[in-house]
Amino acid sequence: MNEIIIELEEISPKEFFGAQNVNIELLKKYFPKLKIVARGNKLKAFGDEELLEEFDRRISMLLKHFGKYNKLDENVIERVLTSQSSDDYKTSKQSGEVIVHGVGGKLIKAQTANQRKLVESMRKNDMVFAIGPAGTGKTYTGVALAVQALKNKEVKRIILTRPAVEAGENLGFLPGDLKEKLDPYMQPLYDALRDMIAPEKLASYIEKGTIQIAPLAFMRGRTLDNAFVILDEGQNTTHAQMKMFLTRMGKHAKFLLTGDPGQIDLPRRTISGLKEALLILKNVEGVGMIFLDDKDVIRHKLVKKVIEAYKGIENVN
Repeated sequence: MNEIIIELEEISPKEFFGAQNVNIELLKKYFPKLKIVARGNKLKAFGDEELLEEFDRRISMLLKHFGKYNKLDENVIERVLTSQSSDDYKTSKQSGEVIVHGVGGKLIKAQTANQRKLVESMRKNDMVFAIGPAGTGKTYTGVALAVQALKNKEVKRIILTRPAVEAGENLGFLPGDLKEKLDPYMQPLYDALRDMIAPEKLASYIEKGTIQIAPLAFMRGRTLDNAFVILDEGQNTTHAQMKMFLTRMGKHAKFLLTGDPGQIDLPRRTISGLKEALLILKNVEGVGMIFLDDKDVIRHKLVKKVIEAYKGIENVN
């Protein structure tokens, strides 16, 4: 039986191994045929030579990542251990910096590799598609970038919109006037904003129209300039709605479109405007596309498992 000893230099073993060696336990899951022992500042592994070589390569990747971001958690480990090469998750140092100082001093920054790629892409491109399942933080990161742009005076307003098709509910059956009807529907966007802007300031922004939250139908006929515009739940747009939205772009505007093609609530046989746009615009310069996956889920641990389980069924059908 062969062994390999990796010594941690200039790195705190406690942080690298995690509280109660939680990160080492994760490594054991990915390398079940190796015996892995962490003591002091040394990491030892026993087993087949081929596996040890792979283990050594992955640990080097983890050490490099840790050296850059001083952070190691389940998401990072999973991403590093399942990637073909570091290019799959490599991003610039700036992309991991704080995007916004939120309410109560909360530091809001991209948490996973693909969220950091989204931050980078948004800096480079004026139009970005962020595609991925629920809980991957695409809308939340997008709203944070919009708030940052507003605070830095890069844009004069933020416009948040989503198509008014929802899971089995028709707005006509909800009580109250239009604002009352749409408010619960726009709640995820309000939730993100409440984390980032103090309540009084947020109320004043909404009153002045600096921040607008409206259904997609309200965009018709408008030119959206000097604005950071986010279209959420883009998979529920039709061809006509998507084309209408994309052609609203005015000068000095940033467009972010988020969606999950696996969660379409449109009537049957209606083609999703998002799926179509991804095909049509994939080679257009200035348009960025970032694909997030279940490794970017930062909700409850179970959400990741739920997405996995459903993926299995959806692929069979």
